[in-house]
Amino acid sequence: MKIYTKTGDKGLTSLIGGTRVPKYHLRIECYGTVDELNSYVGLIACQDIAPHYKGTLKEIQDRLFTIGAALAADPEKSKMKIPDLLTTDIDFLEKEMDVMNEVLPPLKHFVLPGGNTTTSYCHVARCICRRAERLTFQLQAESFVDEKMTIYLNRLSDYLFVLARKLNLDAHTDENIWIPRV
Repeated sequence: MKIYTKTGDKGLTSLIGGTRVPKYHLRIECYGTVDELNSYVGLIACQDIAPHYKGTLKEIQDRLFTIGAALAADPEKSKMKIPDLLTTDIDFLEKEMDVMNEVLPPLKHFVLPGGNTTTSYCHVARCICRRAERLTFQLQAESFVDEKMTIYLNRLSDYLFVLARKLNLDAHTDENIWIPRV
């Protein structure tokens, strides 16, 4: 199988279901941003972090692939069976955050992105996740998008923030707090 098909050379691409749309179509922006996010999640998982977090990030990557596939499908024409995103997937992120928050100091300041390279990757992924969430909400205003996807993306950005804080704690790195000038 060849990777290149030459079918996109004129600026169009196919959704699952066969519908041809411009490569700048909002649906393409959505799943492209989810793909970008998935790449950063993979980058975080490649860092020197505890195996538990690597496993959690692998689960997240799987769910992001599910979201990407659903976003890549024409909701009116696709007959392909795509895995479902479940409420238990959202619950999983919430439980992971709850466990990390039990050992984190309470937030008293805004946290600036940074601390170390790994936590910086978490913050970049969080920002990409927020963009994916905004784009997906925009798409939801004009086409069917399962609301569990936007909820998942919202929780995932929170998870990535908490993970950044926890990885800073694990590395004995001070949080990069924002203290505004008065």
